[in-house]
Amino acid sequence: MTTKLNGPLKREIEIASAPYVLTITPQGMALVLKGKRKGFEVGWDALVSGDAALATALNASLTARLTPRSVAQQPARSAEKRKR
Repeated sequence: MTTKLNGPLKREIEIASAPYVLTITPQGMALVLKGKRKGFEVGWDALVSGDAALATALNASLTARLTPRSVAQQPARSAEKRKR
């Protein structure tokens, strides 16, 4: 027998040595870098629809917005700026 999801369920997970919080609600789920407010949210309808663009958007969103600064690649500085 399964338990009906009535309220939010939060769990901490580690991805690429960085802590994230996964929140599962009756409306969908959200993945947020621990200590931050903004993250990636997806509704159950979007997940169940099997939309191929969803997987692409999910990967792009996770890489762009949820990567911690210590893991993210910093933009390369030009040689001119280093000389100054």
